[in-house]
Amino acid sequence: MPEVKDGIIYAGKKNEVIVVDSLDANKAINNTRQILGRIPGLNIVETESGGFTANGIATRGLNPNQSIEMNTRQDGYNISADIYGYNEAYYLPPMEAVSRIEMIRGAASLQFGSQFGGMVNYVLNEAPKNKPFEWTTSETGGSYGLFNTFNAIGGSIKKWSYYGFVQYRRMDGWRPNSQQWQLSGFGRVQYNASNKLNIGVEYSLLRNRIKMPGGLSDSMYNANPRSSFRSRNWLKSPWNLVSAYANYKLSPQTSLNVKTSLLFSNRALVWRNEDGGAEALDEKDPLTGEYVPREVENEDMHNSTTEIRLLHNYHLGSMNNTLATGMRYAYAWFKRQGGGEGTTGSDFDLTIKGDYEYDLDFTTTNFAPFIENVFRLTNRLTVTPGFRFEYLKSTAKGYKVEDNDKLIANESRNRSIPLFGLGIEYKVTDNTNVYANISQAYRPIDYSQLTPIGVTSKIDPNLKDAKGYNADLGYRGTVNNFLNFDIGLFYLAYNKRIGTVLMNEGTATEYTLRTNVANSVHKGIESYIEFNLLKYLNQQSKKGLGIFNSLAITDAKYTSGEFKGNRVEAAANYINRSGITYYDSRLSATFQMSNVGGAYGDATNTKLSDDPVAGYIPSYSVLDVSASYKIKNIAFKAGVNNIADKAYFTRRTDEYPGPGIIPSIGRMMYVGISAAF
Repeated sequence: MPEVKDGIIYAGKKNEVIVVDSLDANKAINNTRQILGRIPGLNIVETESGGFTANGIATRGLNPNQSIEMNTRQDGYNISADIYGYNEAYYLPPMEAVSRIEMIRGAASLQFGSQFGGMVNYVLNEAPKNKPFEWTTSETGGSYGLFNTFNAIGGSIKKWSYYGFVQYRRMDGWRPNSQQWQLSGFGRVQYNASNKLNIGVEYSLLRNRIKMPGGLSDSMYNANPRSSFRSRNWLKSPWNLVSAYANYKLSPQTSLNVKTSLLFSNRALVWRNEDGGAEALDEKDPLTGEYVPREVENEDMHNSTTEIRLLHNYHLGSMNNTLATGMRYAYAWFKRQGGGEGTTGSDFDLTIKGDYEYDLDFTTTNFAPFIENVFRLTNRLTVTPGFRFEYLKSTAKGYKVEDNDKLIANESRNRSIPLFGLGIEYKVTDNTNVYANISQAYRPIDYSQLTPIGVTSKIDPNLKDAKGYNADLGYRGTVNNFLNFDIGLFYLAYNKRIGTVLMNEGTATEYTLRTNVANSVHKGIESYIEFNLLKYLNQQSKKGLGIFNSLAITDAKYTSGEFKGNRVEAAANYINRSGITYYDSRLSATFQMSNVGGAYGDATNTKLSDDPVAGYIPSYSVLDVSASYKIKNIAFKAGVNNIADKAYFTRRTDEYPGPGIIPSIGRMMYVGISAAF
């Protein structure tokens, strides 16, 4: 990214941009490994057929489940339920609608919020500017009953522009009991009042129904990773997002951006709960001829967020400097109901008998002003200090039944958190620079850690918020049009980290506990290099042959407490993705190899356990190939994911869609056609 863009400062920050249209990838199922795989160190929870479709991501050894350590955005606004209270991403836009993906590492905490993992922003396609109407369509079919259709329209008429899409996808799934369908929709209308002012409104929706095949124990997985012992588990997560924005150029030096979003969504599931773990089979009672009653969980999510950003360029001496300031106000209300006794049936039915075991209402109020300034000390050197102040008020009301006692909750908690940061960038040449950054981060306790859905773990009643900082030092840039690189070091300090610990190991009362495990330090190397051989031999060549490597070596360990020296759970010690891409005016093809190191499911670093969370997540290698061929306005596409049909998994879970191991999908082939009119 440039130093400054759209009211946001990128100078001195480690950032990446993925231009989605340039990728050969299975976009029909949002194959994150192919689409975002070139971002160094990106750890991905690959659960396309395991009960979720929005694969979670993380970097630097952080927890990738549902991207809870990331600030996840679409067109610049948050798309998770509650960035502090419930920062889980159930909705992602279809990649066929995304023009580019922007990511800022931990330094994003100052301008976007205090998440340790940074910010990822999915920027949707713009309306075509030179025509009143355009229609694009894409149809894809593949293994395991995959069918995906994507249709979009857009255009510009005088001062008005519009863009919208509808996507429908269904799959039978790689494992039994994995059927799923989803419908995504989006619409945007923008009015360009003048060269100084444009305003617009957007609406996004998701409707889905997913059958969850459940988790496996180690013995079940080793016997057959495609097996499923749950046929009555279902989930739906209807998502609704409305956003309005205004961009106003106050003067040639000053711009104002205002963006307001409203989320009103739900997540509900009915399942044979976690009692007894993965090996407790869901079988009919021989006396009654019926299954045991299922458990019903229901969550309603509402939040409204307004962000105001002011960017001002000014001179200090002979140098032009840039000030970025603004504020965010957000209010979120989250209703969590769980433990309801459901039916003994097998279809999707949220009917309950009696009351829920817990019925809680959470709210989060957040006010956060920030300021950053790019001081250009010379034509080559910039220094960017920044500050953000976070005010949080959290409340919890309702009840929870424990040991037949109804416990009434009525709590309120206020926090004020100052966050500081400093970025430095030095231009070695016109197209290369050295960057350094250090920024504080913070992560409060979220609702799922206090009252998790169907979790086999117990919860420490004395949980505390986590805090720490990110630091980067790197060298990046381009050499002509044949070399692109970014090589850097990172250091992440994560204090009072919340994790899982195996208690009473090896006894009949073995269980895991969610608690503030200890302080951890994550450090290592992040490197991306792409070399285009044909452009190197002939810079005017219309063809390209690119070789790329994305590598991260991460040492993430606990530095205090009982588990000092142990590796942080879910932190792979290396993530290496390499590939080769060929393209000309019609043909484009990419072969990619992903190598991910092993990780542990809990802080005790237990290799094998009867508990569904504790245990090893082995290293794995996966091969992918994708290609497309264009004839005028029509493109044909095809590919194979996991060419070698590798059996592997990326997640152990103590809750849905498990508990236990959630296997990743095996070999999958797809073909498709797309066109623009």
